[in-house]
This record gives sequence, C-alpha cells and structure tokens, in this order.
Amino acid sequence: MKRIAILTAGGDTPALNATIHGAATRANARRIELIGLVDGFRSLFDPHVPHVRLNPLFSTIPELDPTYGGTILGASRRYVSADEGPALDEACERLSQLKIDGLICIGGDGTLNGMQPLCDRIPTVLAPKTIDNDLGLNYPNENDKWMRVPDAKETDGFRYCQNESAHVAEPRQFQLDQMVNYVTPGYATAVFVSAGGVQRLRTTAESHRRIGIIEVMGRHSGFIALGSAYGQPDIVLIPEAPLNVQRLVERVKEIYAMQRNVVIVCGEGIVDERGNCLGDTERTTDPAGNVKLSGAAEQLRSLLIDGIGDDFFRRIVPDQTAKSAIFTRKVGHTQRGGRPVQFDRFHAAQLGGKALDMLLEGQNDAVATLQWNEEDGFYVDSYPSLSFHDRWGQIHPRAVHPEFYDERRMHIARTGIEYMLPIFSTAIGPDDVEYIRQTLFDSGNLFRQYHSVCTDMAKRIQQLPRSTR
Repeated sequence: MKRIAILTAGGDTPALNATIHGAATRANARRIELIGLVDGFRSLFDPHVPHVRLNPLFSTIPELDPTYGGTILGASRRYVSADEGPALDEACERLSQLKIDGLICIGGDGTLNGMQPLCDRIPTVLAPKTIDNDLGLNYPNENDKWMRVPDAKETDGFRYCQNESAHVAEPRQFQLDQMVNYVTPGYATAVFVSAGGVQRLRTTAESHRRIGIIEVMGRHSGFIALGSAYGQPDIVLIPEAPLNVQRLVERVKEIYAMQRNVVIVCGEGIVDERGNCLGDTERTTDPAGNVKLSGAAEQLRSLLIDGIGDDFFRRIVPDQTAKSAIFTRKVGHTQRGGRPVQFDRFHAAQLGGKALDMLLEGQNDAVATLQWNEEDGFYVDSYPSLSFHDRWGQIHPRAVHPEFYDERRMHIARTGIEYMLPIFSTAIGPDDVEYIRQTLFDSGNLFRQYHSVCTDMAKRIQQLPRSTR
C-alpha cells in the first residue's frame, strides 16, 4: 500500500484529531501517503471527493494538533447502507481514481455498520471513538446471548433482548481483562467534564437546600453516568437498571432529611420498570437509526415532585415546595467538546497508528482495540468486526455490566470502581493543568477574534480533477 484514506464519522469527540495524528505519525514512519476525506462518509458520495493531504512529503500538516478537540476533517451523520450498491461502486471507483489502497474509518457503532459494505470493495478498518464507551464487549462472545422477541410495537416487528442467563455467573467470574475494547477515546474527557459539573452543581444544591438532577449523555449505555460518580453524587441512575420510583423516592427523602440537599446523576437513556425510556419524548431518530433522547431529567423531576410532595419539604424548610426544591441541568454537548485529557490523547494516537498498521498487515473488516490487563496495563490490539455483530448482523451498544452497578444503593459497585481506576488514575497530565493556566485567561482572548482551523483547512481541500470524473 502507498496511499491510505482516513475519515471521521458520526458525532464529534474530543480525541478525533489525536487519532488522525497517530495515523499520520505512523504513516510518516512507514512512508505512506495519508489522505483525509472531508465530512465523513458524505465525501464518498460527492463526485468531487473533497480531500486533504495530511502528510505531504511525509510531514504532518501543522493544523493537525492532537490536543485540539473535534476533527479538522469535519464529520457528518451520513451513513452507508448495503442497499446502495451502485452508489457504493461509484464511490469506490472515485477512491480508485485517487489511488487509495485502503481506508481507515474513525467512529462508533454506526460507523462500524456503515463500513461493512465497503469492506467487500476496499480494505477498511475502524479506529474506535465514542464518549458513550459503548463500542466493545464485556467479554468475548457476549453477542451470542442476544435473542429476538416478537413485538408489534417495533418497526421491524421484534425487539432485541439478552438471555437472562447472559450474566448469571459464579462470584468473581467476570474479569476486567476479558473485556474487548476496554475503553474508547473520548470517554475519559466526557467523564472529566461531567464529574466536574456534578461538583459545581453540588454547591448550589447545598446553598439553597435543593435537589439537583444532572442529565448526562450516553444514550442507552450508562458508562458516563457511572463515571460521574467521581463527582460524588448521592445517587447514580443508569439505563441498564430500570427505575424503581418508590425506592428512589424513599432514598431521596432519606438523604435530604439528613443533609438538606441531594444530587442525582441520570443517564439520558434511563428507563422505567416497563422498559420505556423516560427521555423518549420524541419518536425520532438520527441518520444512524438511534432514537433521539431528550427530557429524562425533566421526567424524573416530575416523578419526584409527585412522589415526595410539598408537605415533606415544608416540614424541613419553611416555604419550600417540591417544584421549587427540585431542579434539572444537562451537561450537554460540552461533554464531547474541547481539549481531550491526556488519557484520550495518548491512547487515541495509539489506535490511529494501529489502524494504519492493520491495513499494511493485510487486515480488512477489523477494529483496532484498546485492551487492558493488570500485568501489562493498556495495549492496542485488533479484533474482527464480525465479533461485534449478533447472529442477525446487529451491533448492540455495550451495556454497563450488572457487576459494575449496585441497584439497591443506586450507585457504582466495587467492580465498577475497579474498572474505573486504570482509566482515571493518571487520566489528567500536568500539561492539561498548565494549558488551562496559560490559555483560559490569556488577555489576548479579550480582543483577538477566534481563528477557526476550518479556515486554514479550507485552503488545503482538493478535489478530483475534472479529467478523471
């Protein structure tokens, strides 16, 4: 191989540029040209194929800064379907005209699905990213546990669920070093932001005798909510554990009576005891087919207002009502923006380099993974893409394993703590703190206009010559 293309797809995460930089650094060492495709999969269906040379003369362009959040290549929610056969053939013909020998896709489960039809036409591998940390397996062959159950309410006439015996195991049978893709780049930064938000909200809850509900991202996986335990919330609610409203109400009342404030973290995909998403207020989906979730915190607030009532608060704080005492906040998109912390930068770069090596080794339809064991710590490896699919070809978001969460306490469990420690013990580097000190209150920020990297990248964008189209 002499020329490899790379693209970023789906939502932005803090470590995308670090992944691209890792691939570019390895490409320089292996004397490979690296071509960045602009705006994700959308570029494949553009007859002009807008692209950027990321390492001309085997030297990485200065705009590619691994400490900068987001992606200099741009991203889109355009995905690829196997039904688009003729369009895919045309897209791969354009890549051939660009003399592309292999393709690296950086993304999550939607991107992994999207790249499958491409693998039959051009060698393609995935470098994982997602703040949700849901691209992976809790143990090998976990996807063999999925079943399809008839359900007339679903569009396809059935729903997926795991066999109840999937997690029935002897004590301590679950081993952290058996996890496939232990953690994804972007997750550590998202938890850093969310845990900090929890700490900041606490002082308001304490000062005004309030109950604060903080909604964090993660869709149907509760890893970000679980990691937000670093901010010391009183209660953590995750989508994998159906909400027992009565137990929650009693727990909130118990904590409030003792300390006059409560902080609750809830994942945006939390469900009630019937399995219905509290935040599924709009039956709409994004282009990857994911239901758009919004309003979980507000629904939870309504349940607590009804369940606790005004009398309880007035007995403790005169003139306080349930509505005035309970408030909500969303950490929102700040979780996936800004400078990545050291852990994400370093390991994202490793995965980018690994993805390029995989193509040079002749791998196709495979995923670069970040593994961990107690003896070696973190290391990169590769895994066949088909291992992430169930028997029907479906990719399921990795769920928080039951041993990570204590449903009775509504908080992180011992195994969950053991999972977090290798990631966050050294997640923040000295340069992260120094960067804040030097740049946030730089006096120049007050009078210098923000200069977007997109402005410089636009000058580098090339297109297929007319003569080749």
